[in-house]
Amino acid sequence: MLSSTAAWFDSPFMKACRSEQTPYTPIWLMRQAGRFMSEFRAIRSRVGFLELCKNPELAAQVTVMAVDMLEVDAAIIFADILLPLEPMGVGLEYVRGEGPVIHRPVRGLADCRQLAEVVVEESLDYVLTAIKLTRQALKPAIPLIGFAAAPFTLASYLIEGGASRNFEATKTLMRTEPETWELLMSKIASVTLHYLNCQVAAGAQVVQLFDSWVGCLSPVDYRQFVQPYTKRVIDGIAPGTPVIHFGTGTGSLLTLMQAAGGDVIGLDWRVNLGDAWAQLASPVAVQGNLDPTVLLSGRQEIKRQASLILEAASRRPGHIFNLGHGVLPTTEVDNVRYLVDYVHSFRRNQ
Repeated sequence: MLSSTAAWFDSPFMKACRSEQTPYTPIWLMRQAGRFMSEFRAIRSRVGFLELCKNPELAAQVTVMAVDMLEVDAAIIFADILLPLEPMGVGLEYVRGEGPVIHRPVRGLADCRQLAEVVVEESLDYVLTAIKLTRQALKPAIPLIGFAAAPFTLASYLIEGGASRNFEATKTLMRTEPETWELLMSKIASVTLHYLNCQVAAGAQVVQLFDSWVGCLSPVDYRQFVQPYTKRVIDGIAPGTPVIHFGTGTGSLLTLMQAAGGDVIGLDWRVNLGDAWAQLASPVAVQGNLDPTVLLSGRQEIKRQASLILEAASRRPGHIFNLGHGVLPTTEVDNVRYLVDYVHSFRRNQ
């Protein structure tokens, strides 16, 4: 149970997660610690991506550095959604120029049964240590977000062997091998739930569930093949911990995602924030949803596009400003700082 006496508890970000009124719109950005920052690139020039994830001191450093430089309202631990796959024994590798590769994908029941059991406290202890170090280094009023991939997204990587455009192997297995699908999704849901609760125990105040690829599904398929497992994860999160439930391309799935759970529903840039929020049952907060490419434009365009989103929120309690996905590597840091300052000042100046 989260402490109501801690400095971060009544921060604007935490209040927004609880759909309470805030003095201004809080903002944080997915991939706010990333390649668009020269300081981050300097660290990455010395260590590989997986090595950085596994170094708690460096992971904490880049997490806190992003908050201090950008003056956002929340930190998110530096990690990767695929880290729980490595201890499963599937041969996870991050290949420069290609992204993550699974050398031993799950293509049937036998593969699924051979997945190694994940003992989070041992195999992912470096993430938990990074959270502890980050919580100690952050200003007391800044909340820390932990995260994990939702079951469908993790399953799709396992089955496809990496990123995919059409998810042919995933959808085929999902529809033709019900026993395999049930076993795989149940295993992933169990690991994900325990992983997130370990992050909360280590010092995360909020958790975000990334269902990055679930937008490839129809509402019928989502309800049958995904919703029960996602709901199992969210229902099991430590009481009092706000959950942000985020996916991309999910405009047709938002009410189903809300039914699966989450105090905050993350929106990508493909939907109008006001219209999407109106679809959802109250009380629920929303997060989003600026197109990341807007940050490649000049300040006038950033101001114009951010204003449209802030106006669509209509000062309704429970809006957390974010991008519709992560900050792009070619983004200028000054543009990000300008966005943060503008969002903070918008309601104060009205």
